[in-house]
Amino acid sequence: MAEVTFSPPFTGPDSVADQLRKTGYAVLSPPDVAAWSGCHLDDLLALAADWAALPPDDFLKDGGRYRRRRHACFEVVHGEVVQVAHRAHWQPLEYNALHGGMERWFAPMTAETVARPVWSQLLAALAALSDTVFAAPDAPARWFVEAHQFRIDTTDGIGRPTPEGAHRDGVDLVAVFLVAREGVKGGETRVFEAAGPAGQRFTLSAPWSLMLLDDARMIHETTPIQPLVPGGYRDTLVVTCRRGSFQGADAVA
Repeated sequence: MAEVTFSPPFTGPDSVADQLRKTGYAVLSPPDVAAWSGCHLDDLLALAADWAALPPDDFLKDGGRYRRRRHACFEVVHGEVVQVAHRAHWQPLEYNALHGGMERWFAPMTAETVARPVWSQLLAALAALSDTVFAAPDAPARWFVEAHQFRIDTTDGIGRPTPEGAHRDGVDLVAVFLVAREGVKGGETRVFEAAGPAGQRFTLSAPWSLMLLDDARMIHETTPIQPLVPGGYRDTLVVTCRRGSFQGADAVA
């Protein structure tokens, strides 16, 4: 039986903020990601090589070996991106029933990745969008930004992009970039209103397509992937922006 997929409900680059305010989410095609962020698409595509050597995620409580990961933290204000000291990723059980309440010290992103000009440009664009949607117009916020490189593989048959299930992240903005998708089926993105009946389902397949979420309003998940060929995998970049502090700053101080 052929796999059934749903096309993403793409938004134009000039309508991103309005779409986020209206529906709580927005989805952009790769060319529109480049137009919206001011990044050259070729520079974004060149980042994909940095996913080839991600170390294993040693914190999976379901016993799986399907996830590889790196993590880094930044502060962004007035378009200035500053990497901060490496820290644990922490979420409360309220937002992550599987992995919440624990310090997870993931391997840091490489210096070569974060030194690329396109990297800072991308984070600055996400912070600027967060200012537009969530902050006062005349008072840009200091955004506490966490970035996660993920590779979900199918070495053991099934890979789970969101083993915690449908969830929120406890931040203001969530950005999920599809970096690569090779030899897999599944991986359907699902978003739901946190306080209402509306939902949407679609499959991100083109490299550097993007889903943006107002995390307070939307719940999201991605369905498991299975191999179409040996060695199939799905690479993503997840970036979150949060006002006030990094999540768990008091809990892990």
